[in-house]
Amino acid sequence: MTRRPRTAIVVSFALAASLSLGACAHKQARPRNTDLAASKVTTIGVNAYLWRASLDTLSFMPLLQTDSNGGVIVTDWYINPAAPSERVKVTVTILDQDLRADGLRVAALRQVNQNGQWVAAPVEAATVQKLEDIILTKARDLRRAAVAQ
Repeated sequence: MTRRPRTAIVVSFALAASLSLGACAHKQARPRNTDLAASKVTTIGVNAYLWRASLDTLSFMPLLQTDSNGGVIVTDWYINPAAPSERVKVTVTILDQDLRADGLRVAALRQVNQNGQWVAAPVEAATVQKLEDIILTKARDLRRAAVAQ
């Protein structure tokens, strides 16, 4: 292990301290870091923009469970008044703290009423994809609005 001369250590420390203090004194001179708005600046366990966008998108459905630390939103069964013979239940899972397309998973269950019984029915993949796209678009809009401020 080689030892650095004491003066080199003192000079290195002084230089680091002056640079960090200089940054505090000239806040307007620092470039704005927009990457912080994309992730990591959150008081919940997942990306705040994806979380808010998911809640906004599903706001018309009754919520059964929400866990902001785990990033899970589960709705209760929703019956569309225009189609009373079918109902749908949605689960949104936010997988990351970053605002990324692969940081979101949407799953849906669908049932149709046949002779008074609710029977499982397939959900079109396009429906789930459309829901993911809506959430991602809203999340990006929320991020853009936050960065612009």
